[in-house]
Amino acid sequence: MSQKPAQTLAQKLIARAAGRSHVAVGELVTCKVDLAMFHDSSGPRRLKPMLDELGAEIWDKNKVVLVLDHYVPAQDADAQKIIQITRDTAKVWQLPNVIDSEGICHVVLPERGHLKPGMLCVGGDSHSPTGGAFGCYMFGIGATEMLGVCATGQIWLQVPRTLRMHWSGRLQSGVSAKDMMLHMVGRFGMNGGQYQAVEFAGPAVQALSMAERMTLSNMSAEMGAQVGLIAADDTTLQYLRSVGVSDADLVNAEQWCSDEDADLEEYRFDASVLSPQVAAPHSPANTRDVGAFADVLPNIAYIGACTGAKIDDLRAAASVLKGKHVAPGVQLMVAPASAREQAQATQEGVMQTLQDAGAMVLPNSCGACAGYGATFPDGATVISTTARNFKGRMGPASVNVYLASPYTVAASALRGRITDAREVLA
Repeated sequence: MSQKPAQTLAQKLIARAAGRSHVAVGELVTCKVDLAMFHDSSGPRRLKPMLDELGAEIWDKNKVVLVLDHYVPAQDADAQKIIQITRDTAKVWQLPNVIDSEGICHVVLPERGHLKPGMLCVGGDSHSPTGGAFGCYMFGIGATEMLGVCATGQIWLQVPRTLRMHWSGRLQSGVSAKDMMLHMVGRFGMNGGQYQAVEFAGPAVQALSMAERMTLSNMSAEMGAQVGLIAADDTTLQYLRSVGVSDADLVNAEQWCSDEDADLEEYRFDASVLSPQVAAPHSPANTRDVGAFADVLPNIAYIGACTGAKIDDLRAAASVLKGKHVAPGVQLMVAPASAREQAQATQEGVMQTLQDAGAMVLPNSCGACAGYGATFPDGATVISTTARNFKGRMGPASVNVYLASPYTVAASALRGRITDAREVLA
C-alpha cells in the first residue's frame, strides 16, 4: 500500500476542506468553507444587490460572521448610510453572528471563539490571514468571490507552495512580533510571499502570545502571501479554551502542523539579534533599524489597528510610558482593538497609565488605519502601529506615516523623536 506523502500545514488544511487525504502543490481543488467573515465595508452593501439579482440566499447563516468596524462610529452622512444598510440587511438576512461596534474584525472573530485549528475560512478583508495564527487556512477575498462563497459555501484554491520563516532565539525586551514582521517585509518586499503560504515557526514564534502571533499572520498580507500560518500548540489551545471553545472542538488540534519531511522553502532568522524596526513612508517594505530614523520628529503617535492595539500592544506601550508624559507637541492617540481588550487593559491599570501619559482614547474600530473614520491632518508626521503606510490611505497625500511596534511608538511619543524603546526601558 502506498504511503501518504509528507504534507505541509497548508496542504493538510486544504486537503481536509477538499475532502481528500492529501493534495499536491499546484493542484486546483474545490474546498468547503467553514466560515465566512465580512464587515460593513465589504459586506451587505456589496453582497445584497448581487445575491438579490441572482435570487440566491446565504448557504448557511451560522457560518457567517458580520462585523461593523470600518465605518463606526459614523463620521459623516455617507458612513451613517453604510452602517444603516449593514444593520438593516443583517435583520433581513436574520444573521445570528453580528458584532456591532465592539472592535476590529480580525480581533473580535477569535475573541468570540469562531476560529479553530483545522478550519478553512475566508474574509472580505485583506488582513483576513490573521486567522492563520490559530492553525486555520484563512485568506482575504473580494466581493465577487465572497458572493460565490455565500451562495454555494465553496471556493476553489490552487494548492500553494510553503515558505517557512524559522525564527530561533528569543526577542529582547522592547522588541516584538511587529518588528519581526517589518524585518521580513523589508527583506522580501511586498510581493515576497508570491501569493503562496507563509508559515511562521521556530522557538521565537512558539514563545509568542496569541496576540503577537496574530500580528505575524496578519501582516503576511503585507508580504504578498495568501495565508500566514502558525501550527496549533498549547498556547493556541489555552487561548481558545479561555474564549469558550469546548475541548470537543479541539480534539486532535495539534495534528495541524507541517510533517517533518514536508517539502518547503525555509528561511532562517535569529530573534535574539533583531533590533526594533521602522518602515518609512510610503511602504511597509521601506524598513530599517530604528537607529536610522533618529532625526524624525513625529507630531502624532498612533497606537491602534489590528497589528498594534491588542492587549499585549497596550501593555507594551504602558511599560514604556509608566510614570512619564509624552513630549510637548506630540499627540498620542490610542484606539484599543476591541472592547474586550480595552476592558482587560482598564482592569490592569494599563489604560490609566496611557491616559496619565497624555493619551487620547479613541473608539474600538479600524479608525485611521482604514482611512474612513478619523484620519491624520495635512502635513502630519505620524509614527503608527498600523500595518500599512501607503500614501493617502490615512489622510491627505502630504501625511507621512512611519510604521513601528507599540514599544517604539510609545518611546517616540515620549522623546518627541523616533526612539529605540530599549533605551527607555533600560
